[in-house]
Amino acid sequence: MNDKVKVAIIGPGNIGTDLMIKVMRNSKHLKMGAMVGVDPKSEGLARAARMDVATTAEGIDGLLKLDVFDEIDIVFDATSAGAHRHHNEVLQAHGVQVIDLTPAAIGPYVIPAINLEDENATNMNMVTCGGQATIPIVAAVSRVAKTHYAEIVASISSRSAGPGTRANIDEFTETTRAAIEALGGAARGKAIIVLNPAEPPLVMRDTVFVLSEHADRAAIEASVTEMVQKVQMYVPGYRLKQPVQFDEISPDMPLNVPGLGLKHGLKTSVFLEVEGAAHYLPSYAGNLDIMTSAALACGDMMAQRRIAVGIARGYKETTQ
Repeated sequence: MNDKVKVAIIGPGNIGTDLMIKVMRNSKHLKMGAMVGVDPKSEGLARAARMDVATTAEGIDGLLKLDVFDEIDIVFDATSAGAHRHHNEVLQAHGVQVIDLTPAAIGPYVIPAINLEDENATNMNMVTCGGQATIPIVAAVSRVAKTHYAEIVASISSRSAGPGTRANIDEFTETTRAAIEALGGAARGKAIIVLNPAEPPLVMRDTVFVLSEHADRAAIEASVTEMVQKVQMYVPGYRLKQPVQFDEISPDMPLNVPGLGLKHGLKTSVFLEVEGAAHYLPSYAGNLDIMTSAALACGDMMAQRRIAVGIARGYKETTQ
């Protein structure tokens, strides 16, 4: 019985290459089928070829021409929000499961620690690196108390912000904000990204501020701790930098939340650090590692479901 399905990765840059190595080393239900790019001189394509993975430098059209495409069941897109729209249209026409690592947000937002088990769309959006790191914390507070507002600040090393990240900063902030509300449970959200030029490079740091109704502080802290442990199951380098902090926002000195007006209650502050696993990327690039780790968790779940019901294309071919 075939217990793995073949996948392709579009985008042989840092994220795509790191994801490829994670698939080959750590995946329970996936195996590499193809790496797709547009630059024949791409280092990522060359590395994939050395690892006996089929490659093409002709983009999505080249993927369709590969002999292995008929066995590809899942495609990870690690390109850009603009390119993903076309890629998704082509792949959906061929019945291929798409996992989107861009901020395009065509499909539902997916954060494994929050809603992976409940989602089964043909296009799954992995939000953003900042979203993967911080929205679980917002959700942890929201399941204890009604959340008025959540603001996240993702600080990443400039060295770990490649051309794709820099070209999608506007999409990053908007997609993350929307997911803070949709998955985090906040009535209003805000996202900020900081590219830190420090040398030597610093690991990813994330700050989460949540304004909620008054609630038991111990219950919120326990919820946050439980959520951190859940994320650590697929991102081992994810951790709290210090204990959860609380501040009372009194009715006499409320905060003005855009769109909601004056609000008071309990302010929860959470400070996080994300260290990468260094499979391919340096350990300070936790922003990239959390994306590839979340995408791998999503892909494994999708593959497991397909194998269970016998609809994986490679599975059907090997059992006929």
